[in-house]
Amino acid sequence: MSFDPTRLEIFKNLFHSVAEEMGAALRRVAFSPNIKERRDYSCAVFNAAGDVLAMGDHMPVHLGSMPMSVRAAMKALQLDVGDIAVLNDPYEGGTHLPDLTMVMPVGNSEIRSQKSERKTGNPKSKAMFYVANRAHHADIGGGQAGSMGLAREIFQEGLRIPPVKIFRKGSVVPDVMSLILRNVRTPREREGDLTAQIAACRIGERRLAEMVGKYGRREVETYERHLLEYSARMMRAMLTKIPNGTYRGEDFLDSDGIHPQRLRIAVTIRKRGANAEVDFTGCASQCAGSINAVEAITWSAVFYVFRCLLDEQVPATSGLMRPIRVIAPEGTIVNARPPAAVAGGNVETSQRIVDTLFHALARAVPERIPAASQGTMNNLTFGGADPRHGGEPFAYYETIAGGMGARPGLDGLNGIHTHMTNSLNSPVEVLEHAYPLRVRKYSLRRGSGGKGRWRGGDGIVREIELLTDTQVGLLCDRRETAPYGLAGGASGAKGKNELVVKRKSIRVAAKCSFYAPAGALVRVETPGGGGWGPPRRTQSSRKT
Repeated sequence: MSFDPTRLEIFKNLFHSVAEEMGAALRRVAFSPNIKERRDYSCAVFNAAGDVLAMGDHMPVHLGSMPMSVRAAMKALQLDVGDIAVLNDPYEGGTHLPDLTMVMPVGNSEIRSQKSERKTGNPKSKAMFYVANRAHHADIGGGQAGSMGLAREIFQEGLRIPPVKIFRKGSVVPDVMSLILRNVRTPREREGDLTAQIAACRIGERRLAEMVGKYGRREVETYERHLLEYSARMMRAMLTKIPNGTYRGEDFLDSDGIHPQRLRIAVTIRKRGANAEVDFTGCASQCAGSINAVEAITWSAVFYVFRCLLDEQVPATSGLMRPIRVIAPEGTIVNARPPAAVAGGNVETSQRIVDTLFHALARAVPERIPAASQGTMNNLTFGGADPRHGGEPFAYYETIAGGMGARPGLDGLNGIHTHMTNSLNSPVEVLEHAYPLRVRKYSLRRGSGGKGRWRGGDGIVREIELLTDTQVGLLCDRRETAPYGLAGGASGAKGKNELVVKRKSIRVAAKCSFYAPAGALVRVETPGGGGWGPPRRTQSSRKT
């Protein structure tokens, strides 16, 4: 079958629309504000080998790492068409325990394994695709409400799920669902969100079967290959525009929350022709706290950064990584070994890996690289007993936006989620309706963006009053190390966390958990983005 560029564009859009429709279904059916309002989920479509064909416009930290979860499910289970696997194990392709991934093989009526049917007498549909989605659940058990608190090993962080079937022969596997729900603080909400994930998979299954029915298996599989090859060609073409050389960058995480030492992220990018090697040798060893990243996270951050250098019309498939080799030494903070705690690796270390990669690339293509954005997700969790509903347990999780780094020719944006997160804020009305909380302040943190020819974006001030005794968790960074400026631009302001009890303000650590009494106020001030370029000289300075 001859290659037709118009046909390639059609299939690119078709696969992308399937991922987007899956996301829309998941969002509308979900129970929790974290998924329904903040949109902390992602969906993607894969071929029979587990290669990404399309990603929804969702969470970069989910999307780049999801192929490892799909392959883990394919390896661990005999998945028949129509089955759905669930997993969250960070050491089998997951990211951190609150992120539950569902994987479903897809076939249709014309995809039959005749060989299997003849040999066994039991006809089975052969998978032509896999669809997958990942959603962050507001609680997955563990020692602290929200499952994002300080921990020294993964067993303290919540329920760890290897690849298992949660949906089989047209119905939920009750034992698996019961096991999950018995180990979380908010089983009704979890069941609603899990059911929404199952529904999203089945939407993807239906749309892909319709596509094959319309275009035929041969043409669909042909253009799957073309999409992967086209993405690889586009990445190689971009890499040839970067000067050959070796480019290094380093940055630091404030601490792991257990010990006060800063933790180094180091990267060396060796670019030769149409290929690149990204080497994280020199990073800090895996740490005692929960900011260890697994290999899937590091791979995801590399995917995201190099994808940012391409035109947005280039399809985000697995082909993009064919010209790029990633080296992430085992036992380091970018490729931790079990049983290291990893809740913060997904949200905080991923952001610092991105900052470090951009810092290195700024030496190669300075005109294309922005200053550092806030570099943290400012993770905030609450949990307790809701007096409005007879003491029913509640658990809540959110990330808080901050300043975007300035870009060559443009100021950074204010109060926005950047890089590895792409979620939204929690609306005040929803938050106050769902939980015993009151939002006292939600505003921009004026002047927190770094100065420069183009200024960094401002962070946010968020104050939440607790209406009942509450367990609070904070998992943040950029409280000791500021988001860097580039090309002479100034750094953005560092973040700050405070607890106000009876009008007395107490500075609290970036990574901590504590019990706060009813009436206490939690204040989070998020970092600003770095500036780009030296500040413009004023009229008075030119005269002097």
